[in-house]
Amino acid sequence: MTTIALPITGAGIVQDRVAAAVREGLGAKRKLLPPWLFYDAAGSRLFDEITERPEYYLTRTERGIFAAHAQRMIALAARPDENEPDENESARLRIVELGAGSADKTRLLLAAAVALQGSVVYEPLDVSASALEAAQERIEREIDGVTVAPRVMDYSHEFEAEFGPRAEVDLDLEPDGTRERRLVLFIGSSIGNFEPWEAAELLRMVRRGLQPGDLLLLGADRVKDEATLLAAYDDFAGVTAAFNLNLLARLNRELGADFDLESFEHHAIWNGDASRIEMHLESRVAQTVRLSGIDIDGPDFEVEFAEGETIHTENSYKYRPGQAEAMMAAAGFAPVESWTDELGWFGVCLGRAE
Repeated sequence: MTTIALPITGAGIVQDRVAAAVREGLGAKRKLLPPWLFYDAAGSRLFDEITERPEYYLTRTERGIFAAHAQRMIALAARPDENEPDENESARLRIVELGAGSADKTRLLLAAAVALQGSVVYEPLDVSASALEAAQERIEREIDGVTVAPRVMDYSHEFEAEFGPRAEVDLDLEPDGTRERRLVLFIGSSIGNFEPWEAAELLRMVRRGLQPGDLLLLGADRVKDEATLLAAYDDFAGVTAAFNLNLLARLNRELGADFDLESFEHHAIWNGDASRIEMHLESRVAQTVRLSGIDIDGPDFEVEFAEGETIHTENSYKYRPGQAEAMMAAAGFAPVESWTDELGWFGVCLGRAE
């Protein structure tokens, strides 16, 4: 097993990004915070707990799809492309994952890749260094033949620069000169956290960072009954509520804020017109919150909350059959094959960069 050291983003850079996002979001007329702020060390642990809750169907449903079809997904990704010079020889895959987190479900795909080609390079990308470190340790312990090369980065802004044509990337690492092809994983329905126009641009940006013949495997949650959707984002044990409130605890720790967590409460809402679950933190009382760690001229940055006013912390868009494939096609990925579960609750689709 080959271990590659984890490049940790400087604490000052991270704090600057957090401060800028908070100043912009809490200074807006309708207060909002980006969902990537959830994933400090405590938030990543809480999200892992959420995925094990019985109400949270997404992880186990997608995992079931991978358990049933991982070998075929990998075989199709490695299959010769008619436009490549030697169309009788399968390409060697290198697997990249956007927003990898704990990479729990990914292990099924990595094991299938090792079974097909003997070894595989795995590049998980995430904003949480702690999640990447835990994923690296687990994968290296459990799956022989995987070289883990994690990167702490915001894939939604940095993927093209890191992987695109101008990046100095070596995809021909084998002594015998075997060709490598990237298979990018964007699973867990993370695409649903982006506004539709943002999701479309993100997929186009990913395509610009890839070569023709590279592939994208996209997992997208589907529209279903409201009760099932709401329960998944407001579990009985209150883990999702703790996850949402931890965002405020993070701002207290990192930006010198004085949020009283007891004066906010978690709410999940199904917005049928927009086809999305919304997560909010609602202020129970009228209050003023100070954030001394945000660099401004004059007194501390202050935010006024009316009673009942909310901070919009996350959207999770839900798709209808065929919508994810259409988004991929519009971004430049030719459809290869799609899979779903018995109930049709979740979809996974594979596309090849044209």
